[in-house]
Amino acid sequence: MAPAPPVPVITSAPPSLWSRFSKFVADNKTLIYTVGAATFVVVSGAGIYYVYYKKSSSPTAPSSPPAEAAPETKTASEKKKAKKEKRKQKKEKERQEGAKESVADEQSPSTETKPLAQPTLEEEQSDLPDVSDEALASVSPETRKEYSIQYKNAGNSEFKKKSYDKAIELYTKAITLSPDAVFYSNRAACYSAQEKWAKVIEDATAALELEPEYLKALSRRGNAYEKLEQYPDAIVDYTAVCILSGSPNDPLSASIDRLLQKCGEIRAQELLRTKKRALPSIAFVTSYLDSFHERPIPPEVSSASEVSGNYYLKLGMEAMEKKTVESYEEACNDFNKAVELGAENMALALELRGTFKFLMADNQGAMEDLNKSIELAPCVQAYVKRALLFMDLSDPVKCNADFESAIGLDPTSPDIYYHRGQIHFLLSEFADAAKDYQKSIDLDKKFVYSHIQLAVTQYKLGSTSSAMAGFRRCIKNFDKTPDVFNYYGELLMDQQRYSDAIEKFDQAFEIEKTQKTSGINVLPLINKAFVLWHYKQGTVQEAEELCKKALLLDPQSDIAVGTLAQLVLSQNRMDDALVYFEKQLELARTETEITQAATYIEAAKTQAKLIENYPQLKARLAGMSQGMGM
Repeated sequence: MAPAPPVPVITSAPPSLWSRFSKFVADNKTLIYTVGAATFVVVSGAGIYYVYYKKSSSPTAPSSPPAEAAPETKTASEKKKAKKEKRKQKKEKERQEGAKESVADEQSPSTETKPLAQPTLEEEQSDLPDVSDEALASVSPETRKEYSIQYKNAGNSEFKKKSYDKAIELYTKAITLSPDAVFYSNRAACYSAQEKWAKVIEDATAALELEPEYLKALSRRGNAYEKLEQYPDAIVDYTAVCILSGSPNDPLSASIDRLLQKCGEIRAQELLRTKKRALPSIAFVTSYLDSFHERPIPPEVSSASEVSGNYYLKLGMEAMEKKTVESYEEACNDFNKAVELGAENMALALELRGTFKFLMADNQGAMEDLNKSIELAPCVQAYVKRALLFMDLSDPVKCNADFESAIGLDPTSPDIYYHRGQIHFLLSEFADAAKDYQKSIDLDKKFVYSHIQLAVTQYKLGSTSSAMAGFRRCIKNFDKTPDVFNYYGELLMDQQRYSDAIEKFDQAFEIEKTQKTSGINVLPLINKAFVLWHYKQGTVQEAEELCKKALLLDPQSDIAVGTLAQLVLSQNRMDDALVYFEKQLELARTETEITQAATYIEAAKTQAKLIENYPQLKARLAGMSQGMGM
């Protein structure tokens, strides 16, 4: 967790725009693309809609594949007739018990060994008809169909007795007589019981060729794919069952989420073995470094002789001040060299090297450097940075202890209270956050980010008038600081004052351009794009152009990449969306971020495959989401 100036105002916009520096919301880094218990993304010309299923309290909790159900007792044509009759007589009971098995029963994952469902079957004939070639030579198609049903029913009886080989033989004869989706699906059920997963897939696929929306066949094939660890194919089939059934299926939805997560984890592990650590976007690095007061280069470092550790420490600190992509990379290398050469100011060298390791998501390396730095020569910034690292590692007790240690060293340091305020803010402890921000202001009225964040916190506390007044004072006193205008724009956006918000975003970007030739913070452009697109203050094309401009200015901006993925997805440009998702995966630094990005890619591929296989789904889902007011 790397708090930076300042923490977001808006809650209605995509979390990634407002929570870039917080691990607490890292799991929601873009609009959700997972398909399962939480949401399913539907592409529409008007934007991205969501079909909400009941949310699982643990969407990625382990669950088992769908349990096998008993074979069908009706053929496909018989089922269609039954459905027609049901529409005519809604209150009439099922004419044959077991004729309509619930999809939920078939799909429910379970880790327990349960007895197979016992279907109610017609009384079987003791003698089955002769189906030799000679006997069938003069038999009509109608009679062949009648014979096939008799063999299917006999197969059901054998299935009930767990005589799977006999059942397979009988279903095979039924298929030979008159191919039917139910016969293939029932034979697939036998193969499933025998754990012959390749044959399950073969028969379920044959059933789906005859009846593309046959839910049992989809569920059985999905289960077989999962058993063979063909997870992407399993996800597609399970998702199709959820959507085509038209009703929630929490266990199956949980399985979808679990498999998406598993796909993401598998790809993440592959990437982590070869991925090199790199700094995040220049805006992220600059924001993090600017959230601390600048320290002068110590005299003994400034006068250090060449090729000494202190000399490289000086080069690194000078490079940091340039605030460019190249200079940050130079600083990172210089601090490494300073430590390797045994800088006389080793504590400072370790602290700064640890800072850059933290920025590159090397938490272990950062912790080692900060620990050594504090052992050698404790200082406020080292304690504060380690406190933030402890919070990133979900250790609030040690985080608070380091803040107290920093106060013990120098209770007049505004950095302590600003960053502790950030922690309170991210934990929604707004009253405590406001106190710390005010303390930071009292200690240094020129530190703009404490002023911005205090106004944001007042807004969160419900005091809109105080927040607005705070931003007006910021504009008066810090009129050359683009972040003031950008975050004021976010506040205005949250109040639905869209034209005013756009004006502030434009002002923020103009100041950025005036002050910098490189390293421009592109967040104002992305915020403006979001207003144009999400709040329909402009066109999707205008928003897309702004995001592309942002990406040109900052090719490492994961926010720009994520927003572009959303925009092109809203236009049903799946291939383009996948390109941006892959880019997001490339930019991801932590294992969590990499796993999430890989999961988004798999979910997007699932959506593309579903629409390819079931073009009617797009319109159906869009209608469902609109009906829910999405």
